[in-house]
Amino acid sequence: MKNLTLIIGGIYGLLSVILGAFGAHAFKKILSIERLESFETGVRYQMYAAFFLLIVGYILKFETSSEKWISILMIAGTFIFSVSIYCLAFQDVWGVNLKFLGPITPLGGLFMIISWAMLIWYFAKAKF
Repeated sequence: MKNLTLIIGGIYGLLSVILGAFGAHAFKKILSIERLESFETGVRYQMYAAFFLLIVGYILKFETSSEKWISILMIAGTFIFSVSIYCLAFQDVWGVNLKFLGPITPLGGLFMIISWAMLIWYFAKAKF
C-alpha cells in the first residue's frame, strides 16, 4: 500500500502539471472562463492530493486498516472529484450532457475530507 500511495501521488502530481499547462494555454481557446475556472479547481485539488499522498506515503507504515483507508479515500476521492470536474468542464466541447456528474463531485470531496480527518486523528493518537 505504501508503494501504491507513493506511485499514485506521483502520477497525480505529474498529471496536475500537464493538465495545468494545457489549462493555461490550449484550453483557454476552447473553454469558457467559468468552465476553465472549474477545470483549474480540479487541477489544484489534484495537486493538493498528490502532495498529501506523497507525504502520507512516507509517514505512514500502513500496518492498520485505518492507515490504509487514509490513502484509499484520498486516492478515490481525488479521482472522483477531479475527473468529474474535468468531464463537466468539457461537456459542451464534447457535445454531451454530463450534468449527472454534478452530484458525484461532492462525494469525491467528502472522501477527501474524511481522509484528512482520519489523518488528523492518526496524528492525535500517535506517539512520536
